Amino acid sequence: MTAYQPAPETLFAKPCGDCEVSFEFFPPASEAMQAKLWSSIERLAPLGPRFVSVTYGAGGTTRERTHATVRRILEETELTPAAHLTCVDASRAEVDAIARDYWEMGVRHIVALRGDPPDGQFVPHADGYGSAAELVAGLKQVADFDISVAAYPELHPEAQSPETELDYLLRKIDAGASRAITQFFFSPDCFFRLRDAIADRGREVELVPGILPVTNVERTRSFAAKCGSSIPDWIDERFDGMDDDPHARELVASAIATELCGQLYAGGVRQFHFYTLNRASLSKAICRMLGIKG
Repeated sequence: MTAYQPAPETLFAKPCGDCEVSFEFFPPASEAMQAKLWSSIERLAPLGPRFVSVTYGAGGTTRERTHATVRRILEETELTPAAHLTCVDASRAEVDAIARDYWEMGVRHIVALRGDPPDGQFVPHADGYGSAAELVAGLKQVADFDISVAAYPELHPEAQSPETELDYLLRKIDAGASRAITQFFFSPDCFFRLRDAIADRGREVELVPGILPVTNVERTRSFAAKCGSSIPDWIDERFDGMDDDPHARELVASAIATELCGQLYAGGVRQFHFYTLNRASLSKAICRMLGIKG
């Protein structure tokens, strides 16, 4: 395994300056949430992200909010949007039509995911795509999209073994995906293990770590249960007794995420994807520590 080698001095004692970042947002469900989202986008845009992705859920209203958010990013900013698209509750014809609409709108980047319905049990639509790999192949038939897919440094809850999980990731790449963005994690070793396992197969895959700055451990635990990520005990310990001190929680969250990014950077990582939860402050602070100014 390729271990990171932090310098004797502080990891970010000298500005890095050679990193690229991207940010994930979710479509707002109210006017107040919309204002918060656009405030975050405006604050993070000067950092020059490679792209900004917008999540997507099953159901018409969520799809419409994603579509509207992506369109507004295209029309009102100079950012490159990446629209999430899933297989859930839709036929191939419906998914292909959404993809064509995005292409005609000017969207060239899709984050292709199998997706999970609200009850957590994925059942393929009778006429739909049965997996993310099938979705990637189908999207490539629609247009020459730049496609990102998901990767899991820790096992997906449905995976049988690390080997079968890696097989599935490589099928998505072979179907036409350009890169894999990982689910969030807190141990750099699990990222390096996945990177090394890909290399051991003789493959070159652009693997981008997904970074989630944590301020609410219980909420993060709920996310983690759905995607196979683990939360180490030391994170609970760092947040212990700070339920009524949001400012202190943000400082701790920033320190944890910055430490992780520093360890990844020391191991050769130069691209980071931030799950912002529509908040700008933590991601912006961490980017400054990575030497990205804006």
